[in-house]
Amino acid sequence: MLKFEQKLSQKQVLSPQQILQARLLQLNTIKLEEKILNELEENPVLEQIESTNDKEQDLDEEVDDSLDLSSDDDEYEQVNFYDRSKKLIDFPVKEEQDFIETLLNQLKLIDLNDSERIIAEEILWNLDERGYLATDLYVIADRFNKDGTEIESILSAVQRLEPLGIAARNIRECLLIQLEKDNESLAYDIIDDHFEDFANKRFEVIKKKMNCSGEQLAKAFNIISHLNPRPGEGTRFTKDEVVIPDLIVREQGENWVIYTNDSGLPELRISPDYVAMMEEQETKKTEAQRFLKQRIYSANWFIQAIEQRKQTLKRVMRSIIDRQPEFFSGQIHELRPMKLLDIAEDVKLDISTISRSTRGKYVDTPYGVFELKSFFTEGIELEDGRVISNYIIKQALKKIVEEEDKQHPINDQRLVELLKQKGYPLSRRTVAKYRDQMNVPVARLRRQL
Repeated sequence: MLKFEQKLSQKQVLSPQQILQARLLQLNTIKLEEKILNELEENPVLEQIESTNDKEQDLDEEVDDSLDLSSDDDEYEQVNFYDRSKKLIDFPVKEEQDFIETLLNQLKLIDLNDSERIIAEEILWNLDERGYLATDLYVIADRFNKDGTEIESILSAVQRLEPLGIAARNIRECLLIQLEKDNESLAYDIIDDHFEDFANKRFEVIKKKMNCSGEQLAKAFNIISHLNPRPGEGTRFTKDEVVIPDLIVREQGENWVIYTNDSGLPELRISPDYVAMMEEQETKKTEAQRFLKQRIYSANWFIQAIEQRKQTLKRVMRSIIDRQPEFFSGQIHELRPMKLLDIAEDVKLDISTISRSTRGKYVDTPYGVFELKSFFTEGIELEDGRVISNYIIKQALKKIVEEEDKQHPINDQRLVELLKQKGYPLSRRTVAKYRDQMNVPVARLRRQL
């Protein structure tokens, strides 16, 4: 019993302030502006500081990442890089709605209470590029002071979102979720009871254990082969919106300086009038005094959360720059393999925080505007032991397709051979997967007269 009590004492439950910080962090600059304007309407204690030309900040200095957020919260810096009253002709980039955003929209249609919905969102922000849950579920449970039964039921609801298999903890669970509608089928039983035999293609062993014919086994394997083992790599939906960069990086001497693009964001402070009003009623302990105090606390949390978002984005961007030296030296096609976990370890934050920081956020570099998520690529080990980014391989594949004879386009097997000549030995299945991810049709559909 004593041991159980000690375990409870170690749990770190997310506070309302932390939940607010997480929600603001996942917003891009445009949506953050909308949130700020809504907050200004809902909380009378918050007020906007009218900006003047003489208050423009010196752009030669980067804000210190160690800023004490408990200090003066009445104002924060703005960097006036962009005038959004003008058309951003220099940035013809379209914003893409990725699978996390589509899943968050689906959550709105599920019967969950507010507490369950917050946990469900946290699960989604802990998905890796494959769509699998990248964090131990019980770490999330501890964060919200929930037991195993409660968190499992929420995970189960998340796993029923489309595409099926999202938030699975391993490939077996991913496939079972997709087969669940026909859970008495041979295909389901093979994955459920004989997954190791299936993974190792021990067909005769499975036939004997399942007491099935070769024809029945072939049909079951055909069903399984059409399942999606990586549901996170689904289709992205393009929205006709101009991208406003959330970050700007500029080279100064031998260093890269990072700015947040705050030019269109209202500058906030807590109204001095309301503070004075609360102080006047300090001794009265009235309902009005309690209301004012709660509103002031809420406004203070909101201002701090905005500042925290800014500092987190800059820390993440700094780590990305450090891990991608070739890109930031001008070799923009030379990305190194990099995972969310790498950045999380660098900045000592959760993977969910890194996911929120990078999805839907864009950075303006001297080489163009890029989504932060685009700097993360998987690594492939070549025969000589080298590990390179799949981004490099995709660029090589793209170049081959662009230069092909459009009357006689190159099929996947020939693509495999040409990539091998360039030093990238890949299987036909891998090449087909990369081609699909790049939205490049099969050879017969690329043929032109």
